Amino acid sequence: MDRVDTTVAHPARRYNYWLGGKDHFAADRASGDAIEAAMPSIRTMALENRRFLGRAARLIASRGVRQFLDIGTGIPAPGNTHEVVQAVDPASKIVYVDNDPIVLSHARALLTSAPAGSVAYLDADLRNTRSILDHTDLKATIDLTEPVGLLLIAVLHFIRDDEDVTGIVRTLLDALPPGSYVAATHATWEYLPAEAVAKLTAANPDGRFQARDGADFARLFDGLELVDPGVASVAHWHAQDEPQPRPAVEDVACNGFVARVP
Repeated sequence: MDRVDTTVAHPARRYNYWLGGKDHFAADRASGDAIEAAMPSIRTMALENRRFLGRAARLIASRGVRQFLDIGTGIPAPGNTHEVVQAVDPASKIVYVDNDPIVLSHARALLTSAPAGSVAYLDADLRNTRSILDHTDLKATIDLTEPVGLLLIAVLHFIRDDEDVTGIVRTLLDALPPGSYVAATHATWEYLPAEAVAKLTAANPDGRFQARDGADFARLFDGLELVDPGVASVAHWHAQDEPQPRPAVEDVACNGFVARVP
């Protein structure tokens, strides 16, 4: 735990704060409150992302995929990926990846696989994509010659353009065999009024967060076969069985999709 810097906000701990969890520090709460002041519905965004994860993982599992790579796992909360997909098939295998030691310590303690399946946890950063794909624990859990469900939920907006987000995504996609699926979500400001965007920009002084509109988000995944309805608000994507009415797109400000690797 010596790598934990409690003076700097971490996305996983801030997300945990918005979801009503207990694993966060003063810096995470201060950052979360500043963003919430600019976008009062941010907790709704966090909850809807979580709901999307469950629906997307379930759909991918229903299409026969039994291996999942979940990058940017976050601190465990109800409806974790392995719980969703092992409810479809208990033999499913999942690799979780995050770069916060707190996330990994909780994951190892709380995320217990069904006996027939397996779960692994990697301490790695998406910016060092090869460290994930070449990790011995990933290779011991996932067979990259068979279809994989790649989950990139609320993580790509922490990769700036100058950090080669396109190259990072392409490296991941090139590692996936045909028949694999990708589920991804990404914050967007395209639905927000200019005043809200200005406040959110002010709450992002280090530029670590980079919102992208739906078109730019989709371009990162050119060549994949989008599952209907394509890129849509996470609050509305395949949400017919969720509590109604659904939140407005401007209150969620996050797009998502599921796509197949041809």
